Amino acid sequence: MSITEAYPQINTFLDYLKFEKRYSQYTIISYQNDLEQFFGFLMSQFDAPAIEKITGSFVRSWLAELKGDEMTAKSINRKISSLKSFFKHQMKIGVVTETPMAVIISPKISKRLPSFVEEKDIDTLFEHVTFTDDWKGRTERLVLQLFYSTGMRLSELINLKETQIDPSYQQIKVLGKGNKERILPVEKGLMDDLQLYIADKHAEFKLQVSNIFVNEKGKPLQARSVYGFVKQYLSQVTTIQKKSPHILRHSFATHLMNHGADLNAVKELLGHSSLAATQVYTHNTIEKLKEVFNKAHPKA
Repeated sequence: MSITEAYPQINTFLDYLKFEKRYSQYTIISYQNDLEQFFGFLMSQFDAPAIEKITGSFVRSWLAELKGDEMTAKSINRKISSLKSFFKHQMKIGVVTETPMAVIISPKISKRLPSFVEEKDIDTLFEHVTFTDDWKGRTERLVLQLFYSTGMRLSELINLKETQIDPSYQQIKVLGKGNKERILPVEKGLMDDLQLYIADKHAEFKLQVSNIFVNEKGKPLQARSVYGFVKQYLSQVTTIQKKSPHILRHSFATHLMNHGADLNAVKELLGHSSLAATQVYTHNTIEKLKEVFNKAHPKA
């Protein structure tokens, strides 16, 4: 018997996330993976107890196994969050009368400042790094520019459609987490480059592909390939450990804060649901001020 046959509530919950909550495909897949991992554990270790018989002890046993596999506290917390949402929904629709998650305490996560690329290194990236003089190089350069200039997420960028571009107002409408829309301003030079890229895409491939960015075969970019070339180019200009599209998002926010941008404005640009998620970037700003103080103050 498969996991979803033993626990049909999983598919019911995923349909709820898809059709009612309108979560993105990537978010739904994350929930699905977490739930199938948990219920697969119950099937292998406890002979698939009925959903109303699941207690906090079952959940703790699973979490202990995850810790034994040296999973990070952040990843464990995400899985706990998935289970909390799942059982909350089961209570809402009357499948269970209480949630086993009420007795589960999430592990503490040490707060780390987000890594970012220094401004001088960003300048080096766009002014001195060589991009190949073909469709591949042109695409990669424009993708990197858009990541840094707008702070958009990877999923938002690779799914960006031509209809989301508004050259007359020099802005892009982005569909973010939870299908929430936000407007991102784009400077004129970059907008001109985007328009030219789109026009050349149609001339080059003779295809009506709605995604803005395509590879050299005319097919929409995939997340894995974007990760690959972002890491490749960032490796040429910085020694920070993480080199991913999200690091460019961190860099966008950090550089805005360092130049005095309003915290609420940065929150809206990033598409954060709460100010707390954005406030982490103020710590980087404070560290920058400390650095200036230590270098310049005679009593430092």
